[in-house]
Amino acid sequence: MATTKKAGTIPARARVKLSPGDSVRVLRELQEMTQAELAEASGLSQPTISGIEKNRITLGAERAEKLALALRVHPAVLVWPNWEETVAQRKTA
Repeated sequence: MATTKKAGTIPARARVKLSPGDSVRVLRELQEMTQAELAEASGLSQPTISGIEKNRITLGAERAEKLALALRVHPAVLVWPNWEETVAQRKTA
């Protein structure tokens, strides 16, 4: 690991790769919402939310938009949770 020139710090590395379902679950839990509360806020059913979080149901654009509004985030945060890491890997390849 190389240190940066500023104050001898080491850049943080991502420790975990998240799936779209993981990002939904993490954001829901950070906002202290239950699946039932997220279902009510998004208009999706609780079993659908459960399936998304367990990666058994594809998130898709329409569901991402509904969940993003309910979680107060941009839909891209849900659909592409590892975007910055992916871009950085392409630049170094």
